[in-house]
Amino acid sequence: MRYARFQADSDPAIGLVDGSDVIAIQSLLPGAPGSLKEIIQAGEPLQNAIQTRLLKGAGERRPLADVHLLMPIPEPGKIVCLGLNYADHAKEGGHQLPTYPSLFLRANSSLIGPNESMIVPRCSERLDYEAELLVVIGKTCRHVAENAALGVIFGYSAFNDGSIRDYQRRTAQWTAGKNFDGTGAFGPYVVTADELPAGAAGLGIRSRLNGRILQDSNTDRMIFNVPRTIAILSEIMTLEPGDLIATGTPEGVGHARTPPLWLKAGDTISVEIDQIGVLSNPVASELGVRAAA
Repeated sequence: MRYARFQADSDPAIGLVDGSDVIAIQSLLPGAPGSLKEIIQAGEPLQNAIQTRLLKGAGERRPLADVHLLMPIPEPGKIVCLGLNYADHAKEGGHQLPTYPSLFLRANSSLIGPNESMIVPRCSERLDYEAELLVVIGKTCRHVAENAALGVIFGYSAFNDGSIRDYQRRTAQWTAGKNFDGTGAFGPYVVTADELPAGAAGLGIRSRLNGRILQDSNTDRMIFNVPRTIAILSEIMTLEPGDLIATGTPEGVGHARTPPLWLKAGDTISVEIDQIGVLSNPVASELGVRAAA
């Protein structure tokens, strides 16, 4: 199933995307929870009931073109990110290949949804793009064995781990450069794990700037694949339904180019992952956004 959060005539709603239509969960199954996080927390009985109603042709359909897509989970519990998880990306930045993943956290305030503006902050012009596969956790878990890790995944989405590179390098920790407001784009859909290859392996992943391909790789090239990543993280912390794991970016980022390529106001940056979808965002300046407010 392909879940989306959208707004049409009234309040935001959760729906299932079927072809070029979206079907509100509430119309499929009256009384169902109103957020994707709650649907994930409710577990397989509710999720199976939703799928059964969809297969029976229930629910009110709307053309996707007539709704405004939103960030699928607006307030995830944790956003855990991996750095340097593709060998060629580590090399292009002058790093040794890691034997243990580089980990950092993102704050909810840094996240935006599809078609929302990624923001070039007033204090820096060095906004970089990073196309990433995003894992959505489906079950509370701790100390998960690698061979059992696929069982705790609800689904997958696309992520753009926008990075303010000069701030990222001001300290040994990456928190500053990875948490500017309006830099982490998430969406447009969450695709359930059963719709994709195990561990989302073998999927093409690309970024496009104004239509030009800048990154073009495959999730098979991750150093720490999805099951291994979950095993490592769950050794450290309890993972909970609705938590997000961003699995790192492949080669081709802007800071490694000669000359460097930074996102600027007026650009459109897109992340495309096979079988998941295209996450597209315009780019705006913080000063321009404030002046228009």
